[in-house]
Amino acid sequence: MYTVNGIVYAGQSSSDIKVQSIKILDDMMMIVTFTFGEKRLFDATILLSMPAFKVLENTDVFQNASVEYGVIIWNNGELDVAPEYVYK
Repeated sequence: MYTVNGIVYAGQSSSDIKVQSIKILDDMMMIVTFTFGEKRLFDATILLSMPAFKVLENTDVFQNASVEYGVIIWNNGELDVAPEYVYK
């Protein structure tokens, strides 16, 4: 729950969404833990529909994901995905 201009909204403000950690699973799945404690299962195969993410088809690249400044990255930051996208 968050408040903007005196109005209370359910969920998390998108500006507050940051990834704390990830656990890589099989089949391009990962468990994502957000800084506010919530954990979600993320199916990264959805990213493959976008040309920039085709490199993730390489298992070695996908499995070397890490978290930097609250964002999931690959290839030392050459590729990243917004935490808001992962959360939704």
